Parts: sequence; C-alpha cells; structure tokens
Amino acid sequence: MNNIIIRKVNTDDLIALQQIGRKTFEETFSESNSKENMEKYLREGFSEEKLLDELADENSEFYFAIDGVDIVGYLKINFGNAQTELKDNKGLEIERIYVLSKYHGKKVGQLLYDHAIEIATKSLAKYVWLGVWEENPRAINFYKKNGFVEFDKHIFVLGDDEQTDIMMKKEL
Repeated sequence: MNNIIIRKVNTDDLIALQQIGRKTFEETFSESNSKENMEKYLREGFSEEKLLDELADENSEFYFAIDGVDIVGYLKINFGNAQTELKDNKGLEIERIYVLSKYHGKKVGQLLYDHAIEIATKSLAKYVWLGVWEENPRAINFYKKNGFVEFDKHIFVLGDDEQTDIMMKKEL
C-alpha cells in the first residue's frame, strides 16, 4: 500500500492512540475471551494514565499507520528497561503491532514490522523479540514468515485469565 504513511506518536495523539489501541485489541481478541475480561483489559490497559506513562518513557516508542487521514494500525517498540521481559540493551522488543481488521491482508502490518526492524538496525540492536498469544496462529505465522523463531513462553494476564504467550526472537 503506497498510500500508508508511518508517523511517530506523541502525547498530543493520546486519544487517537487510545481509540486505535482499544479497537484493534478488541477486534483481535474479543471472540476468544470473555466480555468481562476484555472490558477490564481495555479499560486498564488503554487508560489515559497508562498510555501517558508509556508515551513519556524514553525507551518506548509508538507509531501510527495512516491511510489518508485514518489511523489504521499502530506499533509499539521498547528498548532497555522498558521491555516487558528481557530488558537487554542488545535487544529491541516489538510489544504491539495491531491493524484494523478491514486492513488485514493489505500489508499494513508488514509496513509497521519493517519500520520496527529499521529502527532496531539503526540502533544497533543484536536481535528483536516479542511475545505472541499461543492461540493467535495468524500472528505466529506472520512472525515465522519474517524469520522469528520460538525461544520461550511467558504468561500474559487478560482480566483474570492467565494466557500463554510464545516468545519469539530474530537475530539481526
């Protein structure tokens, strides 16, 4: 998609980030999770306070994928101590790549992924890693196609449900 642009998110974009975050997460996971767990996670995980803290962290960056004037997806990456697990200065974590369902199959996720790899390469990261829900075969296949391999597992809590994420890594 030649008309998609990638733009860094700043604090002025808080409400737009909250909206795209909630919408894409709900589209991706609502069918596989209880309404109560989804509501709790969407409320807490995308609260203004939490997002402002993440935006203020110099080791985290958000990027929007924009089609014309519409935000259609976003990326969150973490360096150093902002990483959710490894906290290794040699690695970069892709914490989130989410795209509106109507844009699935249109290479928006690939553009966001490519942007993350470009940043990792410029920052001289030795590897990129991420966690992906074991019951999300679409995402697992996407990352495998892009050269990631499984190396561990961790628990992700959605509401009161403990779920297993597969941790994947790609050496650069």
